[in-house]
Amino acid sequence: MRLDKLLGQAGYGSRGQVKKLIRSRQVTVDGQLATADNLNVDPNLQDIRVSGKKLSYSPDVYFLLNKPAGSVSAVRDKEHQTVIDLLDEKDRVAGLYPVGRLDRDTEGLVLLTNNGPLGYRLLHPKHHVDKTYYVEVNAALEADAPAFFENGIAFLDGKVCKPAKLEIISSGSEISSAYITISEGKFHQVKKMFLAYGVKVTYLKRISFGPFHLGNLESGAYRSLTEEEKKKLKNFLN
Repeated sequence: MRLDKLLGQAGYGSRGQVKKLIRSRQVTVDGQLATADNLNVDPNLQDIRVSGKKLSYSPDVYFLLNKPAGSVSAVRDKEHQTVIDLLDEKDRVAGLYPVGRLDRDTEGLVLLTNNGPLGYRLLHPKHHVDKTYYVEVNAALEADAPAFFENGIAFLDGKVCKPAKLEIISSGSEISSAYITISEGKFHQVKKMFLAYGVKVTYLKRISFGPFHLGNLESGAYRSLTEEEKKKLKNFLN
């Protein structure tokens, strides 16, 4: 959330009054003087003080969910179960949404938060957040496959994917498995990349998103981020 908006919602006056507070060097973030009104901050992750007094504000929330196949990465849907529907009623706070999306038939890690600016930054190309998937395909992944993905792939519509890292787990004539790591998230990207190689994805599961890992979280289950994981979010605040 923008610093000026946060201070306004916390009761520190109008937009003009908040700007005066910041410009008069009365606001600190993690011990450093705030120098910009539009600084993206989170009182749940940072120590924000006004005239030395710590800001009191309801914190943003962060969940890590193992999305099952069949659910959709949306806040609401008339036909399908959403990732929000999987949460307990008490955890469905206002403004909660999934950061990015997974296809309906894709499983795995989804971050949920009500911190809009932070979610935007996690998806912004300048941060190059790596996403790793476990994938199964319907034919062999030959020895040339890692280099094929590492060189980047151009689709028929002209779109070009950045280089991806492919680690083959097993290869067979009817089924192969691998880990693939990408740093962007074009529509159906992983599936299209494998089609470009000549095989079809039959199963896809995201196992990591940047510094966050799915671990042994059961399908459909979720948890709050740990304090250590929340600290890692600070890298995306600015």
